[in-house]
Amino acid sequence: MVLLAADGVAIEAVYEPADFDADVTQNAAGRVPVTVVAHGLTGSAGRPHVRRAAAVFRRYGAVITFSFRGHGASGGRSTVGDREVLDLAAAVAWARRLGHRTVWTIGFSMGGSVVLRHAALYPAGGPDAHGSAHADTHGPAHTDAVVAVSAPARWYYRGTAAMRRLHWVVTRPLGRAVGRYGLRTRIHTSGWDPVPLDPAEAASRIAPTPLLLVHGDRDPYFPLDHPRALATAAGPQADLWLEPGMGHAENAADEALLARIADWAGRRAPGG
Repeated sequence: MVLLAADGVAIEAVYEPADFDADVTQNAAGRVPVTVVAHGLTGSAGRPHVRRAAAVFRRYGAVITFSFRGHGASGGRSTVGDREVLDLAAAVAWARRLGHRTVWTIGFSMGGSVVLRHAALYPAGGPDAHGSAHADTHGPAHTDAVVAVSAPARWYYRGTAAMRRLHWVVTRPLGRAVGRYGLRTRIHTSGWDPVPLDPAEAASRIAPTPLLLVHGDRDPYFPLDHPRALATAAGPQADLWLEPGMGHAENAADEALLARIADWAGRRAPGG
């Protein structure tokens, strides 16, 4: 499926039904939850680690994977977490149009920051990021539960070697060429204007929507002060899992962890 984000960028998306016996009628879809997966920078709907996560989540319900702008077969160029919130909103709205009443989002790394901002900017029954009603063109775009894996707590972080390399890729012409031809990621040449909502500030606005923060204690990009800052900002409604031995994002999330996350969402996500 090709979805259109609110600013007109074409987004490739894939819908997969639940991997268990279920009636495929519209009414049955309403009883089956759907997971919307937001990948990290340089990922896409077709990358092996995204496909592996989708296979686990299909044991618990339907799954939508998609490629952020500038990634995979989607149009546009990556804004490294800014306009990507519109891509996620389009995918969530598509899930609602398909008849699913329970939709939960999971994001990894950059996608983790996007699911946090999406949940803050698209509250249930509230206006979207542009101040108009959700139902105007895309349908309801709110999520019923949020999982952010390996997400940053603040922008412009350069405290690790991995993040310094990433900033070189994003901000330098030669780095963007490496991103385009080596990492298959087309990165926008313009900086943020205005700077998007800070991830920690977004986390503080998500309640009462259930929120799970997952972070590895061997993450080479963001040390543990990031998930702790997000949890502090979110308050007692958020759950924080610090995973021993885990590295960064979808590449480091094994099937057992993904299954635990899906179990959490099944318990915490209310009907839409």
